[in-house]
Amino acid sequence: MKKPLSAPDLNREAKLKAFDRLLTVLDELRENCPWDKKQTLESLRHLTIEETYELSDAILESNLTEVKKELGDLMLHNVFYARIASEMKVFDMADVLNSICDKLIERHPHVYGDVVADDEKAVKENWEKIKLRTGNKSVLEGVPKSLPALVKAMRVQDKARGVGFDWEKKEQVWQKVEEEMQEFKAEFNVESNTPIDKQKALAEFGDLLFSLVNYSRFLGIDAEEALERTNKKFIKRFQFLETESAKD
Repeated sequence: MKKPLSAPDLNREAKLKAFDRLLTVLDELRENCPWDKKQTLESLRHLTIEETYELSDAILESNLTEVKKELGDLMLHNVFYARIASEMKVFDMADVLNSICDKLIERHPHVYGDVVADDEKAVKENWEKIKLRTGNKSVLEGVPKSLPALVKAMRVQDKARGVGFDWEKKEQVWQKVEEEMQEFKAEFNVESNTPIDKQKALAEFGDLLFSLVNYSRFLGIDAEEALERTNKKFIKRFQFLETESAKD
């Protein structure tokens, strides 16, 4: 069963007051601002995705000031969606918050019940079992279809692992990487170094990337973060060369 909080939250009243202020400001904007009046669930969608990527950038750059700002933008979007839904008489902000609270309590029986989970692996296994018990037909149903491919590869592998579908040792995964590399290379003409069959080469390259993501997971490396950091490093170095070239 859950333990009592170690210390009282001295800022709880300030947090509740700030959240109430956001609800009030959004209500006023919705009723008085021409732009805010026009927004729909669909029109906000692409803006929310953009804000999420901006938060991701701020986190990777360790810019906590920007993290605070982007969290505020996303919080605004959450409140905005709930306000629109309340106008449609579907749900409101209270329903949203109670729904996530109910979900968290249900998914953490090791905190709010008598289930034992001594490590992260056990917690994830419990999550997947609960999802299947409450209606999901597959553990992969929770992976959004529109996720970027690299992130999706990480998520489906992680979820499969949660139900015991995984390699036993990282050495086995590396052997798979080497195997996929050879299969990819086999699709090329050695003399011209061009694909024999572009579609087969495409498929083999996908298999190679998937196996590399799998290996990174065994090493505790976030493949998406690793690639994005390399992107940023390349951009920084390339722009430096552009600047130096312009001087010449």
